[in-house]
Amino acid sequence: MRVLVTGGAGFIGCHLCDRLVAEGHEVVCVDSFKTGRRENVAHLLFHPEFKFVEQDITEPWFVDGPIDGVLHFASPASPEDYLQLPIHTLKVGAFGTYHALELAKAKQAVFVLASTSEVYGDPEVNPQPEGYWGHVNPVGPRSVYDEAKRYAEAMTSAYHRTHGVRIRIPRIFNTYGPHMRVNDGRALPNLMTQAILGEPLTIYGDGSHTRSFCYVSDLVEGVYRLLLAPNPEPLIVNLGNPDEVTVQQLAAEILELTGSRSEITFRPLPEDDPKVRRPDIRRAKEILGWQPVVPRDEGLRKTLPYFKEALAQLHVADRERKRLQLQAMG
Repeated sequence: MRVLVTGGAGFIGCHLCDRLVAEGHEVVCVDSFKTGRRENVAHLLFHPEFKFVEQDITEPWFVDGPIDGVLHFASPASPEDYLQLPIHTLKVGAFGTYHALELAKAKQAVFVLASTSEVYGDPEVNPQPEGYWGHVNPVGPRSVYDEAKRYAEAMTSAYHRTHGVRIRIPRIFNTYGPHMRVNDGRALPNLMTQAILGEPLTIYGDGSHTRSFCYVSDLVEGVYRLLLAPNPEPLIVNLGNPDEVTVQQLAAEILELTGSRSEITFRPLPEDDPKVRRPDIRRAKEILGWQPVVPRDEGLRKTLPYFKEALAQLHVADRERKRLQLQAMG
């Protein structure tokens, strides 16, 4: 197949590009580098089956040649990003999704929208099944991301009903692994970075709120199966690890893994922060034959070396920046 991936230089997007190329598909990667990073796809730039297009998808754009699948993974995704880029986040959910759907319609391609567990908001049921409509504050600070994704789901569904576009909507729960930014702002990279640096680990709230962490290779496997699924009907599927853990327990696991002696500090829970988060994955098991296979302890061990190397590179870059500043000062 020839597959287009928006947000292909982002955390999950770059892993998808790797998997698609490894499976023998031709990949067109589209990214604006607002939150994605060039180094995430640098190793693919000279691959004969990989093409990179730098493009802000909130603006009109088009790609020549046949396209069999459009994987729409572009969007600021961490609180750090979407709180700094609220309007852009909404524009990606609206205009970006519209432009990607128009491409899929023109090419008669399967359209895969990367949605999120955040469409469930601060849920009143746990675990969250696909049939749950959510509990979202439409005007809170998190709404720029939550509602952007809910709107994107609505537009995607409308394109199926109106134009017959074949659609797949994975609702992605907390995912982690190599290529996350160390300053991502989410719980796991924050805690791991602080532990490696020997800084106090910051927990928001009392640490009793829960998350379910899925290792990135498991998530990519689910998305790949969803792309290839023969079902002609729309598929809306939770993809995540149902192994629920409190944030305080996660902090303890990271401290043990890193051997850090950092203390744990507590700060107020941000507005509308979900108290629980756990996917009901029965639909993914039944339709895709998919479930996570990487346990959290193994996933954390695989992730740690990447964070250590990334932080070391940041330290070297910071030292070089300071050296150049001093040199410029004479």
